[in-house]
Amino acid sequence: MKRFLILPFYVKLACVLISILLLGYLAKIGDTILVPMILGLLFSLLLIPLSNFMERKLRFPRTLAGILSVILFFGVLGYGLFLLASQLTLLKEDFPAFKEQIMDGASKLQSWVSEQFGIRHKEQMEFINKTASKSVDSGTLFLGTALVSLSSMFILFVFTFLYTFFLLIYRGHIVKFLLFVNRVEDRPIVVDVVQQVQYVVKKYLIGLLIQMSLVSLLVFIVLSLIGVKYSLLLALITGVFNVLPYVGIFSSILIISILTFATSSLTHVVLVILALIIVHMIDSNFIVPKIVGSKVKVNSLFAMLSIIIGEMIWGISGMFLAIPILAIVKIVMDRIRELKPWGFLLGEEDSKDEVYNDMYATLHKQLPPLKDINSDIE
Repeated sequence: MKRFLILPFYVKLACVLISILLLGYLAKIGDTILVPMILGLLFSLLLIPLSNFMERKLRFPRTLAGILSVILFFGVLGYGLFLLASQLTLLKEDFPAFKEQIMDGASKLQSWVSEQFGIRHKEQMEFINKTASKSVDSGTLFLGTALVSLSSMFILFVFTFLYTFFLLIYRGHIVKFLLFVNRVEDRPIVVDVVQQVQYVVKKYLIGLLIQMSLVSLLVFIVLSLIGVKYSLLLALITGVFNVLPYVGIFSSILIISILTFATSSLTHVVLVILALIIVHMIDSNFIVPKIVGSKVKVNSLFAMLSIIIGEMIWGISGMFLAIPILAIVKIVMDRIRELKPWGFLLGEEDSKDEVYNDMYATLHKQLPPLKDINSDIE
């Protein structure tokens, strides 16, 4: 470690980048193991208070408390998914209307293309038929992909359940291991990191649930006022998709616009899009900073980068896991002297932050006061 610290900055930066690329490659090829394990870690940290309550107040053994906590949590989660699926089945009633709307819209689009570009209806139909035949030819491949996706989701669910249970009952054993592999003088830092990770993850996940509920409630109210059919279903879809930062709201706008177009008029579609944009602005400027953002102090630049990288490595699961993983990395960096600058880089720009002042006092004792440097930068 000492030899690494005396290397030039660009050499250390190159080593860090190479290490990140290597870790990314290992994460990509090991997604079947790592994704459910990280999900299990997050869920187990969320369930620790419930398990502790059962152990201390109800005098349950740790194994029994752990399995009951996990079953209760996944039961509630599964019931929520069941409610969403049951609402989706109601759409079959409007499938004929949806088909009629699509055909009417396609006819109008054909007329517009014919008027604007001079392409006759017959030529357009030939192109559509060719495209449709290619889609039918690839139907078997699509079906196989869908089946593989369903089996992968089932495997993900089962392994996440198991990892959550085992990490919950062996949490004390794991913390003792972390203490044993570190020096005695570093053990207070290890305990602090463990406590902070548990606090941030718990508050982040609870904040996400509150955010989902508030966004769903707002969307349900505005859709009901507009008079859109299936307001509850569309509100639940928006709340679930809103878990995915940045891209979730745009996906929900697209889906809800299509469903609204199938059951209503184009005017309602425009009103729905405007309403969802307003709800998204309220969510971004008031709900997220107060409920979610206050618990995870990571700046938007690296949050966006982590989401993109997470999607490239693990898909939708990576987008969900990106923010909590980045928050955990920042917590660790903030408490290791050599990594404090990197932790500061991941955080928000705030000269009053305790980490910033502590890092400055520790690493740069001979430099001018902070106010002089800040005035030069500004």
